[in-house]
Amino acid sequence: MYKYFTYPRARYDESSLKKDLIYKLITEHDSESTRLKKLKSYYLGEHAILKHERRNPNAPNYKTIANHAKDIADTASGYFMGNPIKYNNTGESDIEELLKAFDGAEIDQVDAKNALNMAIYGRAYEYIYAKEGLTELDSVSIDPENTFIVYDDSIERKPLFAVYYYQIKDDTKNSITFQAEVFTQNLHYHLILRSTSIGTTQNEQVEEHNLGQIPIIEYRNNHFAIGDYEQQISLIDAYNSLMGNRVNDKEQAVESILVLYGTQLADTPEDAKAAMKILSEEGLLELQEEGARAEFLKNTLDENATEILRTALKEDIYTFSHVPNLTDENFAGNTSGVAMEFKLMGLEMITKTKEANYKRGLRQRIAIFAHYLGMKQIALESHSIVPQFSRGLPKNLLEISQIVNNLEGKVTNRQLISLLPFVEDPDAELEALEEEKEKNMERMPMFNQDNTKPEDEVADEESGILGEEESQSDLPADGQGRKTGRQVR
Repeated sequence: MYKYFTYPRARYDESSLKKDLIYKLITEHDSESTRLKKLKSYYLGEHAILKHERRNPNAPNYKTIANHAKDIADTASGYFMGNPIKYNNTGESDIEELLKAFDGAEIDQVDAKNALNMAIYGRAYEYIYAKEGLTELDSVSIDPENTFIVYDDSIERKPLFAVYYYQIKDDTKNSITFQAEVFTQNLHYHLILRSTSIGTTQNEQVEEHNLGQIPIIEYRNNHFAIGDYEQQISLIDAYNSLMGNRVNDKEQAVESILVLYGTQLADTPEDAKAAMKILSEEGLLELQEEGARAEFLKNTLDENATEILRTALKEDIYTFSHVPNLTDENFAGNTSGVAMEFKLMGLEMITKTKEANYKRGLRQRIAIFAHYLGMKQIALESHSIVPQFSRGLPKNLLEISQIVNNLEGKVTNRQLISLLPFVEDPDAELEALEEEKEKNMERMPMFNQDNTKPEDEVADEESGILGEEESQSDLPADGQGRKTGRQVR
């Protein structure tokens, strides 16, 4: 569960941070990061089953891993951030420079990494900084295992500063040393912290970052910062254990133990070993005592019961995570849009929560970039920029085209075009469509331009044609009527 780090605002001074306090917060977070490292290990396939040992070291001990954790995280993050975020401008200022700055910082890649960290850890952190030697901003998704935010003690829990740290290993010393980067609203501290008998010693460098806000942004997966598969780890462990035992049982069936009833294989251990060798080579056992019998001892599992349990565990893993198993037969075939939305209702619910929390961080990102562009005399209204999310889900183009046709004349053309998943910019598409119509009209003037000839000229042409047609039958044989030009009606 998410742990808040707080500090009284009345005692806070960004120009004079207490190093002992920073060291204490780092050590507390370092202990919490053990849980975060476990969550990452499950994504990477390093599950508890790998440490499983059997009482008999000679018995089969297969450690099978079904990595449902990775499947859940990848599906959830892909659905949430499979498509890049679009930014709409509701104000009058041009956001072209902002979009160029985002492209230069590869924001789409940062968003994808943030979404995956949110699914794994329940939180993500983004660090925005000025590129060394350049006048551009860059952005990177940093490890939640080594990052935290310290908030004030008010009801709003406003951030005071952010800390990114890592441990410096030195086997020649017994003390623990941390390299820490601490960011306040205006300052960037470079700290080397070490605990000694006389307290915390440090090496400190301070500089201004000129970004107007704390340049580390926190994104939470939900209110309690819980990962998408964090609460299903026990079910995942049970599934792995069941499948491992299933394989072990099959392996033991091949190496079954022979049991003799009413007799013994030999009188001495040496003779028994010789008899066992003959039995293994010849595959024949002779029992001389009356009533003696032999059979193999097998440790078998009920396959039907095992399969029922396996299916139940798998369904519970995906049900309680609210992330569907897309390989399930329920998602096969050409499913309608309404049916697909119903199946994805749980995933859509948790994704909307992700989206709402992510927008809070995006407002901070936009404000930082707008502030930095403002220093370059590029004015932006950051509050008028609205991020737009779209789901990473395959679209039924035939169904969408039918919807567009049915809505034609009832909604604007822009709205119709925005429904098409392959159109990224509806406004640009409308302009291109109008240009294409104009070009077609220029190429085919006979069919697309109005008849501009005078009415009398048109009448003369019509009368001339009629006169020519009728002259062949109505005029006298000598053709005088045509020569005199009499009118024919």
